[in-house]
Amino acid sequence: MHITLLPEGWPRPKGYANGIMATGQHHIFCGGQIGWLPDGRFESRDFLGQLRQALLNVRAVLESAQAGPEHMTRMTWYITDKGAYLKDLREVGSVYREVMGKHFPAMSVVEVSALVEDEALVEVEVTALR
Repeated sequence: MHITLLPEGWPRPKGYANGIMATGQHHIFCGGQIGWLPDGRFESRDFLGQLRQALLNVRAVLESAQAGPEHMTRMTWYITDKGAYLKDLREVGSVYREVMGKHFPAMSVVEVSALVEDEALVEVEVTALR
């Protein structure tokens, strides 16, 4: 069970939660997923395409634990270009909802200078409870 935490008087955030209170039997820790295919090839060279694939990869890891996006409690995105993220923010939300639905865990977005895989533009890490 998950309860979204919203302190009294705070505005409701858009596209994420300030906090999640969760109970469950299994903790799932999904290592950082990047926007490549399972065979290690990048099909997309743009931020939105890599984000879509990274989220699909997260979803696949969750599914291997008989879980789904609704079980996510925490998500961190590491991005290499804050400008690309902000420029396409509306599309970022569309891609997220297309892959993850309307479940919004506690979330952070952090700009980093680089990711280990040179072609990667985004890496997504998730904690879930099932």
